[in-house]
Amino acid sequence: MITIDSASPVPPFEQLRGGLVDAISSGELAAGQRLPTVRRLAEDLGLAPGTVARAYRELEASGVIETRGRNGTFVSFSDDPAHRAAQQAATVFAEQIRSLRIDPDDALALAAAALRGGDPGSA
Repeated sequence: MITIDSASPVPPFEQLRGGLVDAISSGELAAGQRLPTVRRLAEDLGLAPGTVARAYRELEASGVIETRGRNGTFVSFSDDPAHRAAQQAATVFAEQIRSLRIDPDDALALAAAALRGGDPGSA
């Protein structure tokens, strides 16, 4: 969860930008994951929409996030085509697991077994 410290000498847009980068780096936000709208995130964090928009613009300029028109803003995929395809497959897998209401730890065990070439049902 990103928090903004109003007493910090670091500007709020920079705190938000850094917080989003940290969340992406740690895996808290996954490639392909949709981000909140500017207005929604501004409301959630108690910031002006322009502050959130500035952080989003800077992250987009550096390739960390991407805006897909009316579809929203998403965490970007890697520049490496193989890695990008794997990220997209992982995103689809995660969406399917959530829709099936499978425990994430069970899903990871199933994926690990499948990657090892074993019977995923035996995980």
